[in-house]
Amino acid sequence: MASFDQAEGLRRMLEAPRPRVLTFLSALRDEEKSGMLINLGASLARKGQQVLMVDARSSANSIGAWLNANTEQTLLDVARQRRTMQEAVKIVSAGLSVTMLSKYATALARLPAENTKRLSRVFDVAANGADLVIVDSEIDGDDAFPLASFEESEVVIQVSANAATIKDAYGLIKRVNNRVGRRSYGILVSGVTEPEARLVYTNMAQAASRYLAVPLHFVGYVPEDDHMKKAAHLGRSVIDAFPLAGASIAFSQLAERLALTARSTARSTLGLHGLPELGIRLGI
Repeated sequence: MASFDQAEGLRRMLEAPRPRVLTFLSALRDEEKSGMLINLGASLARKGQQVLMVDARSSANSIGAWLNANTEQTLLDVARQRRTMQEAVKIVSAGLSVTMLSKYATALARLPAENTKRLSRVFDVAANGADLVIVDSEIDGDDAFPLASFEESEVVIQVSANAATIKDAYGLIKRVNNRVGRRSYGILVSGVTEPEARLVYTNMAQAASRYLAVPLHFVGYVPEDDHMKKAAHLGRSVIDAFPLAGASIAFSQLAERLALTARSTARSTLGLHGLPELGIRLGI
């Protein structure tokens, strides 16, 4: 009976409406990207969203390290039947959870095809326990994402008004476009005012349209604000530590827009606490 319940739970979760998955690439420093993602995740959780943050980079400055995720309990360990999903997904706070894709990012490139498929299924099941999934990712030397399923998600490029980062961000778009074909990309501009962000986006959108025939869309912006650094030193999100700060207001507005377009149907009643014990019989 337990095996039947487990299989039925997995089937229902995989058949449920898919949550919104945002895969972030960045032209900025790792710590700037991680700080932005964590503040965005916390802001979304405050809007009532169930947010799962997925660390696909496994670096010293990726979101898993910032949120103290256990590197010995990853989605790859679940796929290898060494851990259960409950062990691999850490609940950070109300509405906010984090998981690691693997302990070492390089391990994913060496996975056999069947193990990669198994890991993709595990990711799908973990994602279906959330309204919105935020993936901290990068592309490798072959311009590939850690999981092919990330190619089907909404890809957001983080950039600043600095000419070098704009060039790097455009290069990221070009590299992904050359590998996966024509698709749309979101642009999130950090460390700027709204008019500056709009200008950066407009210039990038014009270049992408003209030279790559690729459409871009404006996701939003985050202003430069010392309160973000102060909050990080306190080990808190800026919206929790300094709710009236300019960055907090910007994150709240950004989260509101994203929450409005997240999956509108009810999530599976299983939730994170009701995930099937996938560490044993994933191959059903």
